[in-house]
Amino acid sequence: MDGPDQERDPATGDAVARLAALERENAELRRLVAAGAPPDDGRPARARRRPGRATAAVALIVLATLLAPVAVVAAWAERTLTDTDRYVATVAPLAEDPTVTSAVAGRITEEVMARIDVGAILDQAVGELEDRDVAPRATAALSALEAPLTSGVESFVRRAADQVVESDAFAAAWEQAHRVAHQQLVAVMQGGQGDVVQIGQDGQVTIQLAGIIDLLKERLVARGLDVAASIPSVDASFTVAQSTQLVEAQNRYAQVVALGTWLPWIVLGLYAAGVLVAVRPARALVGAGLALALAMVTFGAALAVARGLYLDALTGRVLRLDAAEVVFDQLVAFLRVTLRTVGVLGLVVALVAFLAGPSASARSLRGGVGRGIDRLRTGAEGRGVTTGPVGTWLGLHGRPVKVAVVAVAVLVLLLSGQPTPALVVGTALVAGALVLVVELLARPLGDPPRVSRDRHDAGV
Repeated sequence: MDGPDQERDPATGDAVARLAALERENAELRRLVAAGAPPDDGRPARARRRPGRATAAVALIVLATLLAPVAVVAAWAERTLTDTDRYVATVAPLAEDPTVTSAVAGRITEEVMARIDVGAILDQAVGELEDRDVAPRATAALSALEAPLTSGVESFVRRAADQVVESDAFAAAWEQAHRVAHQQLVAVMQGGQGDVVQIGQDGQVTIQLAGIIDLLKERLVARGLDVAASIPSVDASFTVAQSTQLVEAQNRYAQVVALGTWLPWIVLGLYAAGVLVAVRPARALVGAGLALALAMVTFGAALAVARGLYLDALTGRVLRLDAAEVVFDQLVAFLRVTLRTVGVLGLVVALVAFLAGPSASARSLRGGVGRGIDRLRTGAEGRGVTTGPVGTWLGLHGRPVKVAVVAVAVLVLLLSGQPTPALVVGTALVAGALVLVVELLARPLGDPPRVSRDRHDAGV
C-alpha cells in the first residue's frame, strides 16, 4: 500500500521546498542584521568592504581626464619649440600654399614699390629734356604719365614677385630661413632677441623678408628694371602668427618645456592608478578610455571655437585675413593630429577592455569566438593538419605570448615619433590578429590531435 508521502503532488513538494529555502534565507538575513553585518546586495565582497576604492578610482580618472587636454597642448608646444625638424615640418608647407604665397608677394611688392619713386624718376627725365630744349608740351605730357607709369611698374614688380614666390628658390629660402630661425626662436622664448624671428610685445611672430626681397631685386634687374639695383637692404617682415598668449609663453618658456615633457606621463600614471585602485578594473579601463576620447572631442570643438575667435580678433588688424587663417590651420595641424590620435587610442582601449572584461556580453562574444576557433582547429586536425610541438608549446605559454604581443603594440605606439589615428588602429588590428592566430595554433592541454584519436579508435 502506498503511503501519504507517495501520493503527494510533485508540484506541491517543490513549493514546500522553495518555501523552506526562503525561510532559511530570511533567518540568515535576520542573523546578519542582528550582528551588524550588511546584507548581500549582489556586489563583490571587496566592493562592500572598501567603498572608498571606487571613489578614489573615479577621482583619479576624472583628474586625468581634465589634465589630458592640457598635456596634449603642452606636448605639442614643447615639440614645436624644441624640435627643429618638427618646427620646419610645421611651417615649410606654407611656402606652397597659394594664399600665403600671394600674401608674401603682395608684401614684398609693397616694400619694393615704397622704394621706387616713379615721380622722382619722371622729374629727373623732364629736367634732362628741358635742358635739351624739348618743347614744354612734350615734357608736360611726360609728367602726366606718372600715374599710369607707376601702375605699370607696380604690375611689373608684382608679376616678378609672384614668380619669385612660386619658384623652388623661394620654397628653399623659406625653409632654410625657418630652420635657421628656430634656434633664434628658442633664444627669443628664453628672453633674447633674434635677427630672423622676433616676438613683439603684442604677440606677433614675424619672419624677416630681406633675403626674399634681395632675390626679387635680382629678378627685376635681370628683366631690365635697373632702378631696382639701387634699392637698399629692406628691413621688412611677414607675420606668421599673432597672439597675446605668445608673450605669456615667452615668459614661461621653461614651464612649458617641463609640462610638455612630464605632464603626459603624469596623466598616464593617473589613469593607471585609477584603473588599479578600482574594484572592477576592466570596467574602470572602459570608462577611462571613453573619458579620454570624450575629452579629445571636447577639446577639438574648443579649438574650432578658438580659431573663430582668433580670426575675429585679427579682423581689421591684418591685410590678408585669409592668409592668417591658413597660417593658423597649419600651425595647429600637428595638434589636431595628436587630438585625433589620442581620441582614437581612448576608443581602442575602451573596446579592448570591454572585450576582455567580465560582462555577460563580453563573455558570450569570447565564447562564440572560442567555439569558432575550436571548430576550425578540430576540422583541420580531422584532415591531418596539426600544429605539432608549436601548438603544444603555445598551449602551455599562450597567455604570456599574448601579453607580449600587447606589450609590443604598446611600445610601437610609445616609441613612434608621430603617432597617427591610422597607426593606432593598424597596430590594434595587427595585435588582435596575432592574438587570434596564437589562440588558433595553441592546442588545449590534455587534448591530443584529432587525427591521433581517430587512428587509435580505428585500432591503428
